[in-house]
Amino acid sequence: MRTVGVEEELLMVSARTGEVLALSTVVVSPSDSRKPDDSEEQEFEKELQKEQVEFATSPLTAMGEIEDEIIRLRREAGARAEEAGATVAALATSPVPVQPSLDLGERHLWMAENFGLTAREQLTCGCHVHVAVDSDEEGVAVLDRIRPWLSVLTAISGNSPFWQGEDSGYSSYRSRVWNRWPSAGPTETFGSADRYHHHVDSMIATGALRDDGMIYFDARLSARYPTVEVRVSDVCLQPSSTVLIAAVVRALVETAAADWRAGRPPAEISAGLLRLASWRAARSGLTGALVDPRTMREQPASDVVAALVDHVEDALTDSGDLERVRRTLAQLAAQGTGAERQRELLLRHGNLESVVRECARITALAD
Repeated sequence: MRTVGVEEELLMVSARTGEVLALSTVVVSPSDSRKPDDSEEQEFEKELQKEQVEFATSPLTAMGEIEDEIIRLRREAGARAEEAGATVAALATSPVPVQPSLDLGERHLWMAENFGLTAREQLTCGCHVHVAVDSDEEGVAVLDRIRPWLSVLTAISGNSPFWQGEDSGYSSYRSRVWNRWPSAGPTETFGSADRYHHHVDSMIATGALRDDGMIYFDARLSARYPTVEVRVSDVCLQPSSTVLIAAVVRALVETAAADWRAGRPPAEISAGLLRLASWRAARSGLTGALVDPRTMREQPASDVVAALVDHVEDALTDSGDLERVRRTLAQLAAQGTGAERQRELLLRHGNLESVVRECARITALAD
């Protein structure tokens, strides 16, 4: 069974006021009492802004183990933040107004100098899923075949309705902010690993990108691991939703690889159409219409999600994840996505600071 690794980005916030805090250092470089042994791998990393922190799970095969790892790492991040009077929140954008503080590392300073306001405003938290592939050739074949379905993952994970103190009107406004980067978004099909790498090299050669770490495609070959990395999801409010995304991504990869081995070609859908589908998913979430990947026409979100599950059902059955996926999707339908829950919290409490505090509490419980 293919291994899966999950990366999550979290906001640093005050549990008392809901203010977003520039305290990533206390999680990445904790006090001596919380530092890992020399033999332990560094689990947390800085991101572009000091108000956020990232962690990555180990490569695992069982979704239950991945969920346990996410819960453990969220709790550990919260415990480290608590030493500085803060906590963490699984929010893909800050509901309250914030002026992000750029991390002063060389790479991040280069990004700020070259991208200006795009870099300075880029306080967004995503969820990236890595799935093992046997070769770059298989990986590119997978990338070419999963393209139409990625927008549905954005809809399922939507957890960023607010931006700088206002309702954005979107379920995933993070994805709209993220797509300001010049290399972000859907791609055309590549056809081979050689063509993929030539395209990446040509993009870097323009001078607009510093290195291959700035290839921000919706899905890409990882520059560090033998994986396909899917990058379209918001960080999810609850770990169960993150695991849902991870299970579906692995099933998409397995289904695509099987289609490639069987000689079935990828769907000929332009990147322009996929960009429109991505916008619709970000706008509607699961409460309106989505673009059906089979027809590229609008359909109710429930029908499109059902089509996604049907598309990967065999792979989900083989991995033992089908019932988990169906159960979590039913919970999302009943309880709402992170975006829906944030809006409900605003109606209940009347202010965005309370939304942040409640979401931090949900993150701390991590269940």
